[in-house]
Amino acid sequence: MAKCDVCGKDENMPYNCRHCGGTYCADHRLPENHDCSGLQNWNDPQGVFDSGFDDSVNGGSTSRASSLADKLPIDTSPGGPLAYFRGNMAYTFLALMWLTFFSQLVLGQFLSYEAYNSIFVLRPYHPEYVWTWFTSIFAHGGFGHIVGNSIVLFFFGPLVERYVGSRKFAILFLVSGALAGLGQVSIQILQASTVTPFTPGVVGASGAALAVLGVLTILNPGLKVYLYFILPVPIWVLTGGYAVFSIFFVSTGGGGNIAHMAHLVGLAIGLAYGEYVKRNRNVRAPNQLQFGGGGPGGPGGPGGPGGRRRF
Repeated sequence: MAKCDVCGKDENMPYNCRHCGGTYCADHRLPENHDCSGLQNWNDPQGVFDSGFDDSVNGGSTSRASSLADKLPIDTSPGGPLAYFRGNMAYTFLALMWLTFFSQLVLGQFLSYEAYNSIFVLRPYHPEYVWTWFTSIFAHGGFGHIVGNSIVLFFFGPLVERYVGSRKFAILFLVSGALAGLGQVSIQILQASTVTPFTPGVVGASGAALAVLGVLTILNPGLKVYLYFILPVPIWVLTGGYAVFSIFFVSTGGGGNIAHMAHLVGLAIGLAYGEYVKRNRNVRAPNQLQFGGGGPGGPGGPGGPGGRRRF
């Protein structure tokens, strides 16, 4: 429940203006109805001004409402072949994950061990390979691994994106994923007596996925989800379970090929950002959602192929 900044009316589904950051009821959601500071940027010959509630609406060429998809050199306009991904970074990242996974399957047949890992895996031996900070987010260690992370991103990603916007969601996903991976390789470097080209690296989007869960846990800790589509649990139990599980294995040095430190880093970033969003925008997530979770050890299941950890 949120209050309109203009009339003080309580709203279950408030409108959050992306131009001025205010929260408004249906009567005051339009920029001209709440004296929006973004009106000074009006430059739309079509007479359409994006309120920020629906990212699929285009603003003018100088409007801040234009989404990341507008910058792509391909047709993402309504009715175009990629219209489904317009203003929807959660599903765009989901598609990139699967494209990267299929690339792994193909290139793995032709590339050497070193070449393959230099493209897809963030490794303690070569943390200076900056591109792997991000390619490793989209790469995965197996079919079950990517399916688990895909489920989390498919069901939870759009909810977070709806409240923070596509641009901020993209930054959250990429930054949390990269820092999660770097956190994992950092603890490996500190714990290992020596690091070699064969020291396991990390792949997977679980750090970013747990950041998404962390945001929703703060916005609505009682959000009910159906684990495996059967067992109803509040989201705080789910994220808390991941946290306890990961803390135990980080402290004991166990956990096999699961990157537990990456889980903790991603979750911590999500919780911190969720608290920031809650304090500054006063938003609330839906009360119920169904999804099927991954296996133990995070949204990807336990275990991983030799030479890299899964997270």
